Amino acid sequence: MKFSEKWLREWVNPDIDTDTLAHQLTMSGLEVEAIEPVAAEFEKIVVGEVLSVEAHPDADKLRVCTVRVDEDEPLGIVCGAANVRTGLKVPTALVGAKLPGGLKIKKSKLRGVPSHGMLCSEQELGLAEQADGLMELPADAPVGIDIRDYLKLDDVSIELGLTPNRGDCLSIAGIAREVGGLNNVKPTPPIIADVTPEIDDVLAVKLEAGADCPRYVGRIIRDINPAASTPIWLQEKLRRSGLRSLGPVVDVTNFILLELGQPMHAFDMAKLDGDIVVRHAKKDEPLTLLDGQEISLQKGSLLIADRHAPLALAGIMGGADSAVGDETRDIFLESAYFNPLAIAGRARSYGLHTDSSHRFERGVSFELQREAIERATALLLEIVGGRPGPVIEQVREEDLPVRLPVSLREARIERVLGVKVASETVATMLSGLGMAVETNATGWRVTPPAFRFDIEREVDLIEEIGRIYGYDNLPDSRPKIRLQMQPSSETRISMAQVRDVLVQRGYYEAITYSFVDPKMQKLLDPTQKPVALANPISSDLSVMRTSLWPGLAQALIYNLNRQQNRLSLFESGLKFVMQDTELQQKMVIAGAATGEVNPPQWGMESRKLDYFDVKAQVEALLALGGKTGAVEFRPETHPALHPGQSAAIYHTQSGNLLGYIGALHPEVERALGLNQRVFVFELALDYVQTGQIPAFSPLSRFPAIRRDIAVIVDEDIAAQKVHDCIRRAASSTLQDIELFDVYVGEGIDSGRKSLALGLTLQDLSRTLTDSEVDSEIQNVVSALGAELGATLRE
Repeated sequence: MKFSEKWLREWVNPDIDTDTLAHQLTMSGLEVEAIEPVAAEFEKIVVGEVLSVEAHPDADKLRVCTVRVDEDEPLGIVCGAANVRTGLKVPTALVGAKLPGGLKIKKSKLRGVPSHGMLCSEQELGLAEQADGLMELPADAPVGIDIRDYLKLDDVSIELGLTPNRGDCLSIAGIAREVGGLNNVKPTPPIIADVTPEIDDVLAVKLEAGADCPRYVGRIIRDINPAASTPIWLQEKLRRSGLRSLGPVVDVTNFILLELGQPMHAFDMAKLDGDIVVRHAKKDEPLTLLDGQEISLQKGSLLIADRHAPLALAGIMGGADSAVGDETRDIFLESAYFNPLAIAGRARSYGLHTDSSHRFERGVSFELQREAIERATALLLEIVGGRPGPVIEQVREEDLPVRLPVSLREARIERVLGVKVASETVATMLSGLGMAVETNATGWRVTPPAFRFDIEREVDLIEEIGRIYGYDNLPDSRPKIRLQMQPSSETRISMAQVRDVLVQRGYYEAITYSFVDPKMQKLLDPTQKPVALANPISSDLSVMRTSLWPGLAQALIYNLNRQQNRLSLFESGLKFVMQDTELQQKMVIAGAATGEVNPPQWGMESRKLDYFDVKAQVEALLALGGKTGAVEFRPETHPALHPGQSAAIYHTQSGNLLGYIGALHPEVERALGLNQRVFVFELALDYVQTGQIPAFSPLSRFPAIRRDIAVIVDEDIAAQKVHDCIRRAASSTLQDIELFDVYVGEGIDSGRKSLALGLTLQDLSRTLTDSEVDSEIQNVVSALGAELGATLRE
C-alpha cells in the first residue's frame, strides 16, 4: 500500500513528524518499506500563462511564445510542444532554474530567436516517466506562484508492507484509523452525503451466486461530459499512490479504491445488453479483459454478466467489451462485496494480480458499498457532470458475514502483555479501532467491525491493545526458565550424523519444494496418486510429492545443464502418501548421483558411477545404527528404475519395505532429457535413525584360519543367497565371509557364474585343527549344493 503523507494528514493530523509517523506504523505491525519524495529536486519553476503563440520564422515545428510569469515584462520563450496555445497555464522554468537531473536553464537562442526560459512537461519535472506535451495546469492557477507550492510537492510517498490479515489498512481510511488510535486523535473523514437522483433509470440486478456476492450496489449516471479531464489534485493523489491517470471515470473509481478501500468498476451503458447478473462461469466461456488478454473462463469463476455475455471477472478485472471509453456518455457504476473465498486464488489461476483482487482476497468491509458509490457519484458529478439515477442495491442478508462478539478478560491482558492497562484506556483503544465495546463482570464483550476479518479470539484483541499501547512501552523482564536435563536415547542417531555420513562421501544436501510438477511426479512414482493443491503457486508446482526423487531429479537436471557433470545430492524430508482416505506423512532420506566416481586425477583411471557405489552409500547409512546385516536387498522392479539394476530394501526379520535403490529406467532418463546414467535411493528415515546399543564381544587369542572356495551357481542366484546359506550351514567358528571375485566366461557353462569366497574361521577357546576346518568347509559346500545346486569350481 503506497500513499501520500499529505493525503493521510487530510484525514488525521497528529503533531508528529514523518520519521515518527513511520516508526509508529512499523511498530504497530504496518511495516514501512520505503519513504520517497513525491517529486525530484528542482527550483525557479513557476506557473506561467501563455499570452500569445507565433510561428518561428526559421523552424516549422517551433513556436515563439509570450509568457507572463509575474507583473514585470512578459518573457519570450521558444517551445516545440504540440499543445502550446494562447491562454494555457503551464509550469515555466525561469533563467537560472535547475531541473531534475542537473539541467540548468540559461538564456539562449533557438534558430536565431532568443528564449528566456522553458515551458515544462510532467516528464521534465520528474513527475512522470513520459509525457506527450506540456503539463497543462487549471485555468485558475495563480500566475507566478512556485510550482512546488502550487502542487504541494513538499510531500512524501510512504509504502507499507502489509501482512495478509490487515486488508483493512489497504486504504487511507484504514491507515488514518490506525494513526488516530496510536495518537489518540479522532480522524476527520470527508462528509459523504446521499446524492439526490435526477433520473429514474435503473437496471435489474440478479444475484444467482448470492453466497459469493451477497451485496451488489449500482447506479446509472447519464450525460457525462466525455471531454472532461481529471483535475490536477486527483491526478496527483493517484500518482503519489503509484497509479497513473486513465481518464476521469476510471480515476474516480481508483480514488475510491485508495481512499475507502472499496474496489469499484464502471461499465459503458451503451455496451450493456439487459440486466446485470452475478453468476458463475461456464467452462471455457470467452472473455477479453481490460488489458487485452483473452481468457477461457474456468467453471465456477465468479462473473458479472448481462443477459448476453460475461462483462467482468468479478473482483479481479473488467472486460474490454464493456469498458468506458473516450466517447462514453452514460455509465453504470458498480460497488459490490465479494466473499474472499470466492476470489482467493482465482486471479493467480489466470496469471493475474490486480489491486481489486488484492483487496477482495483479504476482505473488504461488507458495509462499505453504498457509502463508496455515493462518494464516487459526488466526485463524478463534480468532474464530468451528468444526471444520476437512484442507488440500486441487492442484498442476500443470510450470506453476509456475521461478526460474533469476543470476550476479553481484564486479567488476561496483564498476563499476556506483562503490564496492567487501565480499563478506560482499553475501552478507548478498542473503540478507536471501530469496535463495539460493552463492559461486563470480567472485562469486556467486544464486537469487531465489518472491516476486520482477523478478530476472532481473545488473543486477537490483546494483540490490538499491545499494538496501540506500543510495543516499545511494554516492560522488559527476563523470563524465568527452570532448566531440566531431558533424557537422550542412546539408540537414536541424530540427523547431523546422518548428514555427515553422506557429506563425507561427497554428497551435497539439497532442499527442494514439497510440491512438485505433476508430470515429473507421474514419471518417477506413477503408482501413487498425489494430493493436488487447492491453491498452487504455479501449474508446475501443483501436487504434493509422494517421493523425494522428483525434487532431486529437477536439481540434478538444473546442475547438469550448467556443465556440472559429476553430482551427488541427498535430501531428507516428508513425502505425502494417501493410504485409503488418510494422508500419511513419512520422513525419508533420498539421494541421486551421476557421473564419475572420483574427480579427474593422474593416480587412477576414471570410472563411471555404478549401482554398487550407491549401494555402498546406503550400507554406510545403515551401518550408523549397526544394522547392515539386518536388511536384505531383493531384486524387484520399480516403474522408475532399471529392471536389471534395482532392488527393494527389506527388513530381514519383519519383512517391512524400507525403500528402493537403483538406476533410473532408460525411458525415464530420455523423458527427463538426461544423457548419462543416474542412480537413486530412498530409505525410511526413522529406520536409519534407530540404532542398536553396541555390545562387547571378547576377542579370541587364538589364530584365525582362512579358506578360499570358488563355487559355481546359476547366474540368477544372488550372492546374498549364497551368503545366507553359508551362515546357516556353518558353526559359530565362522567369523567372516568375503566375496572377492565373480567370474563369467570361458570354462563356465552358459547361464552359470563362479563366486570366489573367503571364509575366516576362529574359535574363542582353542586353535582349530585342519580336520575341523576341513569338516566345516565340507558342511558349507554340501549345503550350497543341496540348497542352491552349487558345485565347487576345479
